[in-house]
Amino acid sequence: LAALLGNGLIITAVASDHHLHTPMYFFLLNLSLLDLGAISVIVPKSMANSLWDTRAISYLGCAAQVFLFVFSVGAEYSVLTVMAYDRFVAICRPLHYGTIMGSRACVQMAAAAWASGFLNAVMHTGNTFSIPLCRGNTVDQFFCEVPEILKLSCSDSYLRTVWALVITVCLGFGCFVFIVLSYVQIFTAVLRIPSEQGRHKAFSMCLPHLAVVSLFVSTGIFVCLKPPSLSSPALDLVVSVLYSVVPPAVNPLIYSMRNKELKDA
Repeated sequence: LAALLGNGLIITAVASDHHLHTPMYFFLLNLSLLDLGAISVIVPKSMANSLWDTRAISYLGCAAQVFLFVFSVGAEYSVLTVMAYDRFVAICRPLHYGTIMGSRACVQMAAAAWASGFLNAVMHTGNTFSIPLCRGNTVDQFFCEVPEILKLSCSDSYLRTVWALVITVCLGFGCFVFIVLSYVQIFTAVLRIPSEQGRHKAFSMCLPHLAVVSLFVSTGIFVCLKPPSLSSPALDLVVSVLYSVVPPAVNPLIYSMRNKELKDA
């Protein structure tokens, strides 16, 4: 409910207030749409199962859940990368901002982010569900999570997913390096601003995005690098909630907390 309310308010405010028709808020609108998509794919089904006291999901429903969730998360990470570039241009190239971040360029970058999420989802869903599942049909999680489905696969077919994982990790690491390098240059430029008010304005523009990226990346890294010895049903559940449910609910709060324009809208 918090995620629906927060993201719904941001989408409504950005869409209806012409003062917010800028590249920064355009990308924030995309982020909120993807947050809504990510949480709407998994939580309603889990709630319905809880209310009707069942743990069932159809095979096609599970495949759709994997596809839509991977698509939302992948596209969201790409949008966060584009938002880092937007902040970089705004602070380090302010005189060229209008030229570089024109409406056509923004639409193209957003389309590329959504397309990357779509291709990532096609790759992972195709790989996951083309493998024979020979260890039962019980997914030990509250939604169809790729690592849990792969545990049901035949061991000799598991290697077919390695290339998909390698490609995703490389792309994710590339985006992470791009974000880090962008912020190194941003903070270098901000510290050169002579007025305290100017520095404060620049920091207030960047810190919410940095907080969202940190939350997104830290939970993702923990999921990927968590040693098997730490694995337990309770911990796996907590970790899954941390990376799938918490960010969509918290992101609107982070972005609106110190944003006067968004609050006014």
